Amino acid sequence: MSGPVLSALVSAHNEEARLAACLERLAFADEIVVVLDRCTDRSREIAHRFTERIVEGAFEREGERRNAGIDACRGDWILEVDADERVGEGLAREVRAVVRSSPFDWHEIPVDNYIGERLVRHGWGASFGKAAYPGLFRKGVKRWGRERVHPRLTFSGRKGPRLSAPLQHYVDRDISDMIRRLDSYSTARARDLVESGDIGSLPANLRRLVSRFLKCYVGRKGYREGGYGLLIAVLAGLYPLLSHLKARLEGRP
Repeated sequence: MSGPVLSALVSAHNEEARLAACLERLAFADEIVVVLDRCTDRSREIAHRFTERIVEGAFEREGERRNAGIDACRGDWILEVDADERVGEGLAREVRAVVRSSPFDWHEIPVDNYIGERLVRHGWGASFGKAAYPGLFRKGVKRWGRERVHPRLTFSGRKGPRLSAPLQHYVDRDISDMIRRLDSYSTARARDLVESGDIGSLPANLRRLVSRFLKCYVGRKGYREGGYGLLIAVLAGLYPLLSHLKARLEGRP
């Protein structure tokens, strides 16, 4: 094989409904690595249809799971995606071109976020959705932190320009899914806060509710998405407040 080797990395927990659609879009990579975290459904069977490079384990923390996948990749470059994400033909071509010729060490990829079948372009951010992410990188350049949710990232090397073709991210199936995600994220964040010994203050998190709402609804133009933009802004504002209250009232390490 000539030229740099590209690994596609996918992490999954009980994703039998979405995993095949993700993996079938990754055939352009030189290898596919799948991390299965405590899966009790057909995810393993589905993954084996596409690759033999499967890592199985029980990972309490998101960063540990993702780092295990990075360590298992044998490629010079890694494209990291999740089971609810799809790589279109345009992005696949661009990724291969960047891997062949980029003098840089990591690149961000823009994201098109869907709620159900609705493309929602504006308003994402403030820990509740992503407009872009550092998904293409040379091996050894990117490491995840130990937080349970939204782990910190550390990089070495040089950041290159953002790619132009977007990743398709089916972030939530419906509004109920959005609310369940808020509950799950805030519970995990509360555990991180308790463990850190600094849960913050109620006044500070009330201020963050307002600032995050404004960031998403006004600064990131969520108002252009109608009711969905309003929901994203409200939930993004509630996330730090709920995390604080869970840590304060129900806290356990």
